Amino acid sequence: MAQFEPLKEQIEQLGASLVYVAAEKSEGVWKPAKYLSEHPSSFPFLLDEDRSVTKAYGLYHAFGHDAFRIAHPATLIVDRSGVVQYIYRGENQTDRAPVEEVLDAVRKIQDPTRTQPA
Repeated sequence: MAQFEPLKEQIEQLGASLVYVAAEKSEGVWKPAKYLSEHPSSFPFLLDEDRSVTKAYGLYHAFGHDAFRIAHPATLIVDRSGVVQYIYRGENQTDRAPVEEVLDAVRKIQDPTRTQPA
């Protein structure tokens, strides 16, 4: 959240919107309901309490040295027809998609003739 929240205006100017998804119960270990009440997000936030969304996208992380029944951190770009056009799946709980890479992927969807920067 922290990496994209400051880019709200830029994301909207690209004609995109953002939705956060957390694979946790509202009163789970990290207390996301409390956190969100104290730190409101400017984008919609889904608590994937039964992990159905996480599992549907292949992001469920049953067990790892830094994870237990949560999601791999991931960034997905889904086009208006519902097709996933970009996915970044973090290898661990601190691995996040590079912001410029994500913004370039959104720009590419907007203009398919655009090439990715080298």
